[in-house]
Amino acid sequence: MRQTDATPTQRSELTASIIDAKARQDLSWQELADATDLSLAYVTAALLGQHPLPADAAAAVAAKLGLSDEQTRRLQTIPVRGCIPDRVPTDPTIYRFYEMLQVYGTTLKALINEQFGDGIISAINFTIDVKKVDDPAGGSRAVITLDGKYLPYVPF
Repeated sequence: MRQTDATPTQRSELTASIIDAKARQDLSWQELADATDLSLAYVTAALLGQHPLPADAAAAVAAKLGLSDEQTRRLQTIPVRGCIPDRVPTDPTIYRFYEMLQVYGTTLKALINEQFGDGIISAINFTIDVKKVDDPAGGSRAVITLDGKYLPYVPF
């Protein structure tokens, strides 16, 4: 039976343990995703508390990270999603971007930091592209490309 979290607290504690174990074992998000049949972005989002993992994927990742049975079960629960606690936009289109960042924001940050280092993606030296494409299942899809220059933080 699928279980669900009632508050983000339990998942936040698990996420902190996962990040600690990942760092201690010097594992990448890709190495953890490779233990499953799921995408890099999905596994990263799940380990950052935004998605449940199927039982087999949870067991594989837990084995790599050395997680307990309780933590492995928690990886399979449906989380309280979202990571941006503040005002909510009211425009429907903007809200959907807000929703995307609620679910995938920590994943994007983690993957950018892992691949580039400590820094940001510029929204000044930046391009965006939106294309409408046919959806094979019917209707249309939006392909949105965000292309920003990586800017490392510089110690001073």
